[in-house]
Amino acid sequence: MNKRKCLKQFFNWLQLDEEAIDRSPMRRVREPSTPTKLVPVLGDDDTAKLLEACRGRSFLALRDTALIRLYRSTGARLSEIGNLMLDDLDLSNESVHLHGKGAKDRRVRFGPKTARPLSRHLRARATHPGAELPALWLAERGGRALLPNGIKIRLRRFGESAGVTHVHAHRWRHSFAHEWKLAGGDTGDLMVLLSWASDDAAALRSERGG
Repeated sequence: MNKRKCLKQFFNWLQLDEEAIDRSPMRRVREPSTPTKLVPVLGDDDTAKLLEACRGRSFLALRDTALIRLYRSTGARLSEIGNLMLDDLDLSNESVHLHGKGAKDRRVRFGPKTARPLSRHLRARATHPGAELPALWLAERGGRALLPNGIKIRLRRFGESAGVTHVHAHRWRHSFAHEWKLAGGDTGDLMVLLSWASDDAAALRSERGG
């Protein structure tokens, strides 16, 4: 793919800028098709195992339960959930304001099963070091925000302890899309909801056989 692109640019330069050739030999060379790597879904059984692994009343248990629930119910990217501010959360309307790629903001609803863990997390957060910070997620120690990379590591560790392999936020994102399509949801609506590009939707269509 990269070799073809470089050669095309080179011969276009020879033809248009240098006028050294009349036609580019790349004009009839088709772009090679690349296989789409499908991300396996993370089903309810695996999610239940992860939630069981972080069961408890400690700050960490409540925070991590809220994280898992929010990823599962919104299909958002790792960074979109990881970089949330307190002001982005609206429990009264059970929704969250997500800041997507390319400044594509959107508001997504998450339902009562996620609202309850989030509410419990907020109560625990209010007495945790760093409660005055604007970030929604706080680290266990140091009175500082929990960054997306820290969440990524935390999810992987939960997977290891729960016996679930390759746990990462994008698997919930894929699960969300998979279930949406199985329920007969419109692909265009899904693209808006997940802030998807066209190639993401094409990958889902290829998985389902068109």
